[in-house]
Amino acid sequence: MGHQIFLLVCTIALLASSSLVSAEVVKHSFHSPNSARKILLVAENETKKSVDGILKDLDIKGSIDYGVRAISLGSRDFGGLYSEKPLAVISPAGADDVGQVIRHALQSPTLTVAARGNGHSVNGQAMAHLGLVIDMKSMGDNKKINVNVNYMYVDVGGGALWGDVLKHCVSEYGLAPKSWTDYLDLTVGGTLSNAGVSGQAFRFGPQTSSVTELEVVTGNGEKIVCSNSQNSELFFSVLGGLGQFGIITRARVLLQPAPDMVRWIRVVYSEFEDFTHDAELLITSQETFNYVEGFVFVNSDDPVTGWPSVPLNSNQSFDPTLLPKKTGPVLYYLELVLHYNNHDDPSTLNMMVEKLLGKLKYLEHFRFETNLTYIDFLLRVDHVEEAARGSGIWATPHPWLNMFISKKDIDAFNRIVLQNILKNGVNGPILTYPLLRSKWDNRSSVVLPQDEIFYLVALLRFTYTHPKESEIKQMVAQNQEVIQTCIKNGFDFKLYFPHYESTVEWKRHFGDQWERFVDRKRQFDPKAILAPGQKIFTRNHVL
Repeated sequence: MGHQIFLLVCTIALLASSSLVSAEVVKHSFHSPNSARKILLVAENETKKSVDGILKDLDIKGSIDYGVRAISLGSRDFGGLYSEKPLAVISPAGADDVGQVIRHALQSPTLTVAARGNGHSVNGQAMAHLGLVIDMKSMGDNKKINVNVNYMYVDVGGGALWGDVLKHCVSEYGLAPKSWTDYLDLTVGGTLSNAGVSGQAFRFGPQTSSVTELEVVTGNGEKIVCSNSQNSELFFSVLGGLGQFGIITRARVLLQPAPDMVRWIRVVYSEFEDFTHDAELLITSQETFNYVEGFVFVNSDDPVTGWPSVPLNSNQSFDPTLLPKKTGPVLYYLELVLHYNNHDDPSTLNMMVEKLLGKLKYLEHFRFETNLTYIDFLLRVDHVEEAARGSGIWATPHPWLNMFISKKDIDAFNRIVLQNILKNGVNGPILTYPLLRSKWDNRSSVVLPQDEIFYLVALLRFTYTHPKESEIKQMVAQNQEVIQTCIKNGFDFKLYFPHYESTVEWKRHFGDQWERFVDRKRQFDPKAILAPGQKIFTRNHVL
């Protein structure tokens, strides 16, 4: 009954705020908890009647859901910091339904449309206040994963999960996309609307660099196939475009042969200078690992953020007595992967590993390694998710911060931020590793720091079950402190998964690319129908 009452509160608050329910229902809604189910039905029926009036001419093959659970789903995300109630959640059968929804919204002076993937935004980017949320994960076309072996690509629905793409391509064809994210329960369209970054990006660029064709439904309601050579302005606008120009309903992604196995290695550093030197050496060498990432961890016995977080399996241990006598509040490790196949000679593999590691300056006694299947490595975060769901912290707020910082500023960032502001950790992983600007296409909508080498920094915070509001606010405040520190010190940085509240901030984010971004909005979504949760443009804003 408690859960029902919670849903009732959400429903009544939504309906009252949008004037979709009578005053009598609001007045009497909380007097009798035992009648919660009945009141929910009354409220849902009133909602349906009102929304039916707004959407009465919307003819789609999929479904329109006004129910409390659907509305609740559309009003939350992984970040857990924002909540914006939509009018309805749309489950499209395919791209034609997406077009119908957008064209219908164009007939209204206020309706907006947000595409929701698997709900892993962290600042409400995929929400639409009193608008329409399209549940891309439920799109019927997602089941179509079509591999072309001759031309080495896969056509896949924009709402398909990368994990499903991986399993299908590897198990059926022995092929796999070139570039990944660390967590694969994300939709194809969702990551391509941002960039899609992991430890392979230094070799192949982000996921947006491995796409050769898109099917997109624009903010004008047009379904358009685009590529580097066909409707190219739309193609590059949508890649990294934060959902502002169109909804990706299909993507053509390049493939390569998938290895059978990986050697997974972590090596530890006490000095940031050695850590960054080795990371940059690896990403700029012709002969190197297939995957390079870096992490910061607390120099303590904290089980989440300290020494115990480094070993790769239970039979390995981190012995702090072997650390140098003079170490700072945080330490660092590189995470490295080398691909191999079952028929490869083990001695040849070991020789290659030793050759590559022989160039590095990591601490002698702090090398951890194991062997995994290629699929198991790429799905490694699934185990983290399973444990987090079991403990309840997967459903708590996640005030994450992701940013790109130029090489020229990374030493100062380490000194001021990592070793000072964040010296006690963030109750979750801190990622720090270099990328190459030349692997990114500057025609896409992503904005980057100016240096050829820049660093991804990701603060992946977790909160405990039933966190206090003050604890969450403190985490958010610390994120803001990091951002303001970067601004104050003149660091060349850009937020990844950016979130700003004002046009001034967005202009600063895009810099000299702002006018290009606005021009693209004017061309492909002139009424600002799409992705209102990004808070870049408002509905019917004059462009």
